[in-house]
Amino acid sequence: MKTIDEITGRIKNGTAAVYTASQLKDLAMNGENVTADDVDVVTTGTFGVMSGTLAILHIPVADRGSFERADRAWLNGVPAATGPCPNERTGTVDLVVFGTSQADNSYGGGHLFRDIVSRLPVEVEIESRGRLFTRTVTLDDMGSARMVTTRSAFKNYSAFLNNRPGTVKTIFSVRGLSGPSGEISVSGCGDINPLQNDPALDTIGVGTRILLNGSPGYIMGQGTRSSRDRPNIAAFADMRKMIPDMMGGFITSSGPECLTSVAIPIPVLDDEILSRLMVRNEDIPLPVADISNRAPFAASHYGEVWNDTDPVITYSQDSCIRCDACEAALYCPSGAITPGEGINPALCVNCGTCVNVCPGKAFMGNLGAMTIEGKKIPITLRQSDRARALRLCEYLKSLILDNKFRITEKTEDLV
Repeated sequence: MKTIDEITGRIKNGTAAVYTASQLKDLAMNGENVTADDVDVVTTGTFGVMSGTLAILHIPVADRGSFERADRAWLNGVPAATGPCPNERTGTVDLVVFGTSQADNSYGGGHLFRDIVSRLPVEVEIESRGRLFTRTVTLDDMGSARMVTTRSAFKNYSAFLNNRPGTVKTIFSVRGLSGPSGEISVSGCGDINPLQNDPALDTIGVGTRILLNGSPGYIMGQGTRSSRDRPNIAAFADMRKMIPDMMGGFITSSGPECLTSVAIPIPVLDDEILSRLMVRNEDIPLPVADISNRAPFAASHYGEVWNDTDPVITYSQDSCIRCDACEAALYCPSGAITPGEGINPALCVNCGTCVNVCPGKAFMGNLGAMTIEGKKIPITLRQSDRARALRLCEYLKSLILDNKFRITEKTEDLV
């Protein structure tokens, strides 16, 4: 059995064997006999809609003595909670902003977080005893900016459909889930998801160093609604080192949601840990629930989501029929489509919405289907971007090999 210190030493002297989760699984699929002696670290990752995300910001607003304390606050129109520190008469405010807070139906906390990390100007407005104070700031003006997740990187999600006639607006759809059983919405990156690769939580726990939206951070405990069978994590990281492309906003039929990413290194201490890292998509259960009560009534697996499907959506300009109003651009939940021009890869999260709404079929991608009670039901929305998660795994691998990311040992168990 290896130790974290031994692995850290190998990383420092350049002899560590580091693989992404997909690379390791490919080795096994190709018949390679891999043991714990051959692998030191495996990088895992996930990217998608994660509602339990918030930011804690300290922002200068006005001169000292201008106001006693803030009663209400907004950033780019997104409401923020003031406090807990009153910062009495300092001209500054402590603000808490939820990733699911909304300025309107097209802009929310997730969009705001990406704008902040992109160092774009942000309009801050506070109300103090009936008086309004405004200031334009960027991330560099903020005294501190920290992101916290109350729950993220679920070990397993559920797929959702609507068993009843009509359309149900929900955060798990872009245009509403049509019924009865007309389409399925899915989340989760399958066999590269961190907690799928360490289901016994041998190495993932309190104090584990991770990447949160590309920034080094730490797991601080289990997240809300975490259970032994379906654990998730609560984590934090500084926003100053976050990567805009690894976060953002996502418009659902129930309003804006928050996109968040997590990458976790798994040190391979023994063959038992290695064996769990060999999990494949088809081995991972995917419960299917009715959106009316979110109670599972059927079962599938992630092989139907990610095996033999297209992780990246593509565009053919020749197929574009130049609609007067571009349906793909109208419904794109991440604002990644420009009519007649195609997809902005910096914003596209490969959800597949455009594939289903474009009348000219200019947007292409096989999203797969699930067999539920003998019926093939098409997947029409993916709220997790496996392609981005794969990039995140590669990024974490490069940081480790370049001695820019330190592996840590958990200080206590997660659950």
